[in-house]
Amino acid sequence: MAPMVGLTHFAMREVVRQYLPAGACTLWPTEMLNSRRIPSENLGKTLETLKGENETCLVPQLLGNEFEPIRKSILKLKEWGAEGIDINMGCSVRRALQHNYGVSLMGDPDYAAAVVRMAVDSSDLPVSVKLRSGLQSDLEYLLNFVEGLQNAGASWITLHPRTSEQARRGQADWNQIRELKARLHIPVIGNGDIQTAQDVLRMLEQTKCDRVMIGRALTARPWIFWQVGEALGWPPPPASQSRQMDSGTLPKAWANATTRAPQTPVEEGAEYGKCLKQLAALLKLHWPMELGLRRFSFFVKTGSVWLTFGHRLYAGVTRSKTWAELEEFLHAFFQHELEMSQRTELRQ
Repeated sequence: MAPMVGLTHFAMREVVRQYLPAGACTLWPTEMLNSRRIPSENLGKTLETLKGENETCLVPQLLGNEFEPIRKSILKLKEWGAEGIDINMGCSVRRALQHNYGVSLMGDPDYAAAVVRMAVDSSDLPVSVKLRSGLQSDLEYLLNFVEGLQNAGASWITLHPRTSEQARRGQADWNQIRELKARLHIPVIGNGDIQTAQDVLRMLEQTKCDRVMIGRALTARPWIFWQVGEALGWPPPPASQSRQMDSGTLPKAWANATTRAPQTPVEEGAEYGKCLKQLAALLKLHWPMELGLRRFSFFVKTGSVWLTFGHRLYAGVTRSKTWAELEEFLHAFFQHELEMSQRTELRQ
């Protein structure tokens, strides 16, 4: 699961977690956290760092370029319950480029390595780095850059193989992931252009990466983990049994198949409705109403490109000004069979 601003909060993690195959584990990110803010914040009350009592394997992502704020943030996040720290060297928004953090750090290999070395020395937590191909396309530069991070003590690397200029446009160059895996002796996580469970399996096969990170597609298919697990012969998620109690919301042909992942477009459409209701309930419980409704709307907007009904759904969500209005709308909207698209070429 990728760290995504406005998305990978406690509520989304809880929705996705129910689909993790029994006995499987994964790394759970936070939203991207500003290292200048974390030292002075109450992490138990800040919505970006809200977590469940029993959440484990949390690896918050830090954005910044200054040693002392990063060091203080790491120490505070360790007390909070972090089991690892991820340094953002991939954010390509204009502000990151203007203030020399995110992907801008890739323009100075020595300083980037020094940031990682300082982060490693700050605590006993493992430190990883998520990055892009770079400010421009140069494979040898990328490989040398990441070797420097490895030598500085990074425990693993996550690569989204697009340049900063590409943003989300064009095709992710999975060949770069394969080259990186061949060059490094630490684990490599691949990221980019993952829309389905088949994409996960294809990336593992083509690049030989150690793990795959899924981003925005999880806002449309939180159950991708379950589908991947089925393909690999893993047991179903423990939570799959609870769908027996909610079978009234599922297509008749699927209502009794409680131990398999959704497969057809109609099955996925029905499961998506169930996920939205769960997300709304969690946001209603933990977020102020106005902010919670905005987070819900952003989740739907992000995933809507995979939905044949996305435009109608998003329009109805944005018209809902209270939780009661939203709940009423969702109940009526998902009374009908709706289909989910397999893939999308849209970029937001």
